[in-house]
Amino acid sequence: MQQIDYVKKILNAKIYDVAIETPIDCMHFLSKSLGNEIYIKREDLQPVFSFKIRGALNKIASLTAEQKAGGVIAASAGNHAQGVSLGAKKKGIHATIVMPLTTPEIKVRAVRENGAHVILYGDSFDEACAHAHKIATKKNLFFIHPYDDIQVIAGQGTIAMEILRQHQLPLDAIFIPVGGGGLIAGMAAYIKCLRPEIKVIGVEHESSASLKSALKAGRRSTITLTDIFADGVAVATIGREPFKIIRKYVDDVITVSTDEICTAIRDIFNDTRSIAEPAGAVSLAGLCKYAQQKSLKGSHLMAIESGANLNFKQLRYISQRTDIGENTELLLAVQIPEEKGSLKVFYQNLRGFDISEFNYRYNKSSAAHLLLGIAMTNKDAQFETIIAGLEKNGYPTLNLNNNEFAKAHLRNMAGGGAPSVNNERIFRFQFPERAGALLKFLNTLPETWNISLFNYRKQGSSYAQVCIGLQIPPDGGRSFEKFAERLNYQYIEETDNPASQLFLRG
Repeated sequence: MQQIDYVKKILNAKIYDVAIETPIDCMHFLSKSLGNEIYIKREDLQPVFSFKIRGALNKIASLTAEQKAGGVIAASAGNHAQGVSLGAKKKGIHATIVMPLTTPEIKVRAVRENGAHVILYGDSFDEACAHAHKIATKKNLFFIHPYDDIQVIAGQGTIAMEILRQHQLPLDAIFIPVGGGGLIAGMAAYIKCLRPEIKVIGVEHESSASLKSALKAGRRSTITLTDIFADGVAVATIGREPFKIIRKYVDDVITVSTDEICTAIRDIFNDTRSIAEPAGAVSLAGLCKYAQQKSLKGSHLMAIESGANLNFKQLRYISQRTDIGENTELLLAVQIPEEKGSLKVFYQNLRGFDISEFNYRYNKSSAAHLLLGIAMTNKDAQFETIIAGLEKNGYPTLNLNNNEFAKAHLRNMAGGGAPSVNNERIFRFQFPERAGALLKFLNTLPETWNISLFNYRKQGSSYAQVCIGLQIPPDGGRSFEKFAERLNYQYIEETDNPASQLFLRG
């Protein structure tokens, strides 16, 4: 399909009987901090608190009378589900929504309140989607895809139409979150037709960068999702139709970390008093990272606050990660002599520092290891200077700010190395946040293995991070791979992680 055809479909999209034209807010505090004019498009103000309603409404409006009468079905963990269910309700169409068993109750309840029939199935979107297709075939329901559909892409593209009409000031770049690609595809096609000088930059979570992977390979491929903190953009394969458009009209794609997203959520709150969901803040995180990396000053930049369907329980985790994300906390592993008075001497070396965290446990060896957090009042302070100062005074130090294992688990664990534990391997698993997830793990675990360590952290999202130590016989390498395949939970081995070696190994 040609670019002009997409522009026509966007201009003729039928969404405003339910969706609203959302405002653009200037981020005054952030603009001053970055030295650029920063704006956000407030899609969190839509009736379902997400941009997804646009594509769902436009697709429903394009259905024939026969298709509407037969009913529609969709698979979604949240925002697309709410868009389809509300759109169907407004048009008097029966909707069935298949949602993963891990979907937070707040999202399930919102869909049911729109009158949709909810079916909970599987641990992931892919499993829910496959089940939805089976039901669609069996009951002759019309399946509405969340992003790989021309009408859905056109509906999402109406955001670009509004921006170019609302924002008459200069605009250098627009940052757009990327999951399946429907949003950025629709917006890019429209922007590059009318204002080709504006850069269109996609932003992905670094652990679910399916678009960046596809662009590098020159073709679509399926990646392994190692972290789904920003579940709204955690898509393993970029959409087929969106990818065709993205390759032509998107200028760049960057990735951001969990910490950077948490900082962006905080920035949005400071300027607007609204709380974005992780996926909703992805594009602003990318904007900030891009502006700092390129040393931009005086530029006019815009991000899409794409949604606000946040599980309230996630706020504690987000708050904890924010300081590291904005470089106002330094997390260190520090080695001190294991002898009387050494802790007091070391603490005297920390005069002038604001200690945010201090973890220590006695070790029988000659060296003790501390997990230390230092709060920084000056975000431009040189971390390496602090580390060099500690090492100069005889304290070997390791920077853990970029060590996900340390940030997610070690700082929340008490204890230390266990010298009597042999053949131990350390893993970081993603457990689906539902009843029976641990039981499945235990039932799959070979009886000859022993669990030597277990740390579970509830984040309030669809999946939980679990640190597990397993005593596996030396000849059990192949059997672990078979175990992991049967279990089908994502995992990362952390046995050789420097932080694991310091704090957990005997």
